[in-house]
Amino acid sequence: MVARRTFLVGASAFALAGCVSMRQPAPAPAPVVARPAPLRTPPMYQALPDERFPIPEVDVSQVAQRWWRREVDYATDERAGTVIVDTPNRYLYHVRSGGRAMRYGIGVGREGFQWAGRGHIAYKREWPRWTPPDSMVARQPELEPYSIANGGMDPGLENPLGSRALYIHEGNRDTIYRIHGNPEFSSIGRAVSSGCVRMINQDVIHLADNVRDGSTIVVIPDPEMDHLMVG
Repeated sequence: MVARRTFLVGASAFALAGCVSMRQPAPAPAPVVARPAPLRTPPMYQALPDERFPIPEVDVSQVAQRWWRREVDYATDERAGTVIVDTPNRYLYHVRSGGRAMRYGIGVGREGFQWAGRGHIAYKREWPRWTPPDSMVARQPELEPYSIANGGMDPGLENPLGSRALYIHEGNRDTIYRIHGNPEFSSIGRAVSSGCVRMINQDVIHLADNVRDGSTIVVIPDPEMDHLMVG
């Protein structure tokens, strides 16, 4: 009887154990990956719907913040009002008084297509026509419809000169180099143009509104670029 009782008690315990699931250790929580907050478009880069050709908002995800317009300390012997193009560092400075300047990120000419020296801003144009020089048309025959002989390209968002153009002269000579707007945000901070200085459309409007005709311009050469046209 004792043996039978012992067997029954053991069997009951075994059966009970079979009905109760063993508690498994809780899985470790998945690590929380912090996603960077999307960049907010600052007011200076919002859309400009009242322009002759409404300008869309800047896609700031394509422009590193170091290229964004800002006022900075800037030591220079040049007088207030001078425009300084720092080609090696891809910045344009509009000198202010008190050791300050407005700084803009820019795109510059690729190797072999840069100009450097001292000149002046002869004049400015809103929504200019674009007429590629004959030398450019010779390299790119597909531009023939926009040649000087054919009157150039109509103004608009697709026009390579964008919303504004500042024309650089050296004495009485047109250098054929311009500071102008451009919708290709990703080109800011790079050497990609055919010699001109590219700016975000919102930035070149801001610059043109503050630069006087006749202002001195100083273009610093890039020592890593060969075959600069130095004036």
